[in-house]
Amino acid sequence: MNAHAYPPVKIGILGLGTVGGGVTRVLARNAGEISRRAGREIAITHAAARNLDTTTANTAGMRLTGEGRDVVDDPEVSIVVELMGGHEPARTLVLRALANGKHVVTANKALIARHGNEIFAAAGKAGMMVGFEAAVAGGIPIIKAIREGLAGNRLEWIAGIINGTANYILTEMSDKGREFPEVLAEAQALGYAEADPTFDIEGIDAAHKLTILASIAFGIPLQFDKVYVEGIGRITRDDVAYAEQLGYRIKHLGLAHRGERGAHLRVHPTLIPQRQLLANVNGVMNAVLVKGDAVGQSLFYGAGAGADPTASAVVADIIDVVRTLTADPENRVPHLAFQPDSLSDLPVLPMAEVETAYYLRLQALDRPGVLADVTRILADCGIGIEALMQKEAPPSASVVPIILLINPVQERRMNEAIAAIEALDSIRAPVVRIRLEYLDSD
Repeated sequence: MNAHAYPPVKIGILGLGTVGGGVTRVLARNAGEISRRAGREIAITHAAARNLDTTTANTAGMRLTGEGRDVVDDPEVSIVVELMGGHEPARTLVLRALANGKHVVTANKALIARHGNEIFAAAGKAGMMVGFEAAVAGGIPIIKAIREGLAGNRLEWIAGIINGTANYILTEMSDKGREFPEVLAEAQALGYAEADPTFDIEGIDAAHKLTILASIAFGIPLQFDKVYVEGIGRITRDDVAYAEQLGYRIKHLGLAHRGERGAHLRVHPTLIPQRQLLANVNGVMNAVLVKGDAVGQSLFYGAGAGADPTASAVVADIIDVVRTLTADPENRVPHLAFQPDSLSDLPVLPMAEVETAYYLRLQALDRPGVLADVTRILADCGIGIEALMQKEAPPSASVVPIILLINPVQERRMNEAIAAIEALDSIRAPVVRIRLEYLDSD
């Protein structure tokens, strides 16, 4: 097909920040390749941004405005690209664009995770498409891989390093023996973490992404409110070192698993065996490990953020939309991989019902009988010990660290055992608990 046989498809962008600027540059730099792939030229003709004076985007030839409604209401615009972030006004503008008969491409993981069910229903009613590849793992085409490339599989579980900031911090703590507060400050100085890093270090950003991955993997509605979330702020240099001595590395993982009784969705620090490929994903890089019944394990690795990597995913979605502009809605790939009327009511289990292994660190008085008390409590709760390591007390210290690796057990029973251990008069601090996953490594 001659790309010049049809008029250019006109794009309107909402937001000209880091990603918006990247999209304008990628579309300009690769215009020839993109039009050959899409079968038509693609032109950004409209853009809205709050700070037009400070944008680094290539805005030549665009109609610029400070009001998003000017873009979504313009009849010339066929595709609206939402790169504003946040919930509002992004949600309102996206719904308005769909109602106006415009397709939407977005990089907004919070918007999709929290409002995606509403947005996809509106898109279906209007016969429009919503592309959101850039919402998860930056430039890694993980949405397309799960939704299309692995469509022949019953997907069993997903484990992902899906926040580069948290991964950078844990990598520095592991490789250089640094403490969390020091590395966090450096990550902020380098631009890897925001001035308010809560979303990254507390796991909220990763939970948004996991919500989306689980939905397209298992065919369930988006359910952000049912994701268990735990951050990395309590991880110490000692925990990182002890884990490595035992043959593990600590990563901040998003985990989704489908079982017979239901699914579990969780984000938390996790020990994984050092021999696992996922354990060796370092710095700000992302990786997602997917287990399917037919394909086995597949690992997807790449840049999880940044202007050009994220723009790569946004532009790929734009091309997909352009290719199917004239296709009947029923012939398009469903937003959440499964037909909308075929989503499952598989329940999402509470964390107390999840079964996993554990790393425990106890601060105990250096006296006889302490270890016997701890092992008795674990035995009474039906909990087995995989490994035990008692470190020497520092000079003049009366408290020693005891490290336990616990066999897989339901979280509810582990909670009961930890409460009983903390009630001992020989235990001098709250028990540090980090979950452990083998990821079918043996």
